[in-house]
Amino acid sequence: METFFRTHAYLVEHTDLPVRRALMDEIDWRRPLIGIKGTRGVGKTSFLLQYARENFDVRSRRCLYVNMNNFYFQGKGLAEFARDFRLMGGEVLLIDQVFKHPSWSAELRRCHDENPGLRIVFTGSSVMRLKEENPELHGLVDSYNLRGFSFREFLNLKTGRDFPACTLKEIVRNHERIAAEVLDVVNPLQGFFQSYLHHGFYPFFLERRNFSENLLKTMNMMIEVDILLIKQIELKYLPKLKKLLYMLAVDRPSAPNVSQLAADIETSRATVMNYIKYLSDARLINMVYHPNENFPKKPARIMMHNTNLMHAIYPNRMEPIDLYETFFQNALWARHDVRMGDRLSSFTVDGLRYRVCSEEPRRQHPDVIYARSDMERGWRQQIPLWLFGFLY
Repeated sequence: METFFRTHAYLVEHTDLPVRRALMDEIDWRRPLIGIKGTRGVGKTSFLLQYARENFDVRSRRCLYVNMNNFYFQGKGLAEFARDFRLMGGEVLLIDQVFKHPSWSAELRRCHDENPGLRIVFTGSSVMRLKEENPELHGLVDSYNLRGFSFREFLNLKTGRDFPACTLKEIVRNHERIAAEVLDVVNPLQGFFQSYLHHGFYPFFLERRNFSENLLKTMNMMIEVDILLIKQIELKYLPKLKKLLYMLAVDRPSAPNVSQLAADIETSRATVMNYIKYLSDARLINMVYHPNENFPKKPARIMMHNTNLMHAIYPNRMEPIDLYETFFQNALWARHDVRMGDRLSSFTVDGLRYRVCSEEPRRQHPDVIYARSDMERGWRQQIPLWLFGFLY
């Protein structure tokens, strides 16, 4: 146990995130069992350590961070470890990469039931289905999603400012005022927005490593570990998953030809649809559906999850409009119902029509909101595209 406390103290002391994630204030930290999911690379480990740093003295024995990668847990169960920690006066146990433990959901249930008063915060992959696939945790765990940096968080980091997040309703109604307040301090289009599209979503761009190579490595880990391990897919099918992702990526955002994809990777249509769902769960792609349709129906459009992935996979084949639409969809999907648009719009969001464009439309429809990539500040129903990056 002493080794874990020393490691905890070292990690907390050397954690210094320059941007405080908005999710920190959205979680009810008083709850006994909290699950934080997120795709690989978005900073879940740093998030746990930042919570410990903000709320406990670094030498305190009341809070402890552990990682399931530690071989110690191959010989000792998590529930037994939690009991020992609680007997020593522990109050908050932070468990990183909980899915690495083979019986993690049952162990978490034991931790909860056998240690009254102990609060447990654990991280897991976005591929995990905490409630749907783990009935022993139903009604016990509060689940949250940690996403990559928003454009607002990226801009705050680069400028040292603290621009607040806005709701979609606030942006639609008050975008002229909000944009003016930002532009009084900095012009987001002068280098910042394009930089974010290229490398701003994943916090590891702050590391002194080649970002594109690091991202490609992370993408491979998403497939090789998160999907194969959690979904228990045999290793021999790994090349099919990777080939499918590449084929979806290099094709312009469109409805997938499932029969052709099945033939290309030599598998069944049903397997292709399952693989597409796994890639979506891993936050490598996003599926956009027509209104009132959902999986397992074929999506109306498949897009990369974020623009950084587009730059990493096919930097020389991107159409600007695809890049801008991917940014828009990524900024909105988590909290809003984003659907395929009609002939006048790119998407519908909560039933309202939005069109992403790079210049002023020749004809404007009064029921369409225009998200323009070329605008510093908007007017009426024309809103700067960058401002939708302020939603979290």
